[in-house]
Amino acid sequence: MSGKVVVITGGARGIGFATATALHRLGADVAIGDIDEAKVKEAGAELGLEVYDRLDVTDPTSFEAFLDRTERQLGPIDVLVNNAGIMPCGRLVDEPDAVTRRILDINTYGVILGSKLAAARMVPRRRGHVINISSIAGEMPTPGLATYSASKAAVLAFTDAMRAEYNGTGVHFSAVLPTFTNTELTAGTGGAKGFRNAEPEEIAAAVVALLAKPRRRIAVTRIAGAISRSQNFMPSRLVEFLGRHSGMENVFLDDVDIEARRAYERRARGIATGG
Repeated sequence: MSGKVVVITGGARGIGFATATALHRLGADVAIGDIDEAKVKEAGAELGLEVYDRLDVTDPTSFEAFLDRTERQLGPIDVLVNNAGIMPCGRLVDEPDAVTRRILDINTYGVILGSKLAAARMVPRRRGHVINISSIAGEMPTPGLATYSASKAAVLAFTDAMRAEYNGTGVHFSAVLPTFTNTELTAGTGGAKGFRNAEPEEIAAAVVALLAKPRRRIAVTRIAGAISRSQNFMPSRLVEFLGRHSGMENVFLDDVDIEARRAYERRARGIATGG
């Protein structure tokens, strides 16, 4: 990784920060952007990065300017990790239209925009790698996360299409599918019965593995990925039974600790500063 220029969106917290930390330690020149300007400056200073600033992944001008600054200060971008995302939870009928649009804007459009801007720089150089952080929820739609699941399924389809479209150009496209991870996104929730949540460092390790050996996608944890793939071959009734047995039908609905999740929900829904 030494000398590679890596841009990470949503880099101030959670998976983004863990990935920045891992790649920085391996010698990469890392730039992190995040909608939360105060937090990204704190994170960038903590890691001793040269480039860290506010980035709105839904704004083409903001995204382009961040990539321009990175290339001016660090050199041509080798890797873009589209990590920025939000996960408000609750029943769809209670989800305000503004929140629905916000999820799709950040989780899906932000990934498409970033990939497009990065590819425009990478393809002429015939080198580069775009890694999109999706979710197991993109393969295993989850009650209470209907729009989130849709946004992450779209990321998977988009990444596969880009991988095919630019095959042979020297530019790689990959997806990482984390299971529910111990970050603020899962605050106030208990996870599936009998299964553990992943840690942000495990997702970071998956990104490092993809950079070392590019492939289509990687799931974290392995057991979550295996279960997700196996459901394609199961009868619908069995899939539904497993969902009930694991408690996933209520993890993001009736079993949520509202108070423990309140701060994250406010920020994710755009009610508080930090997006």
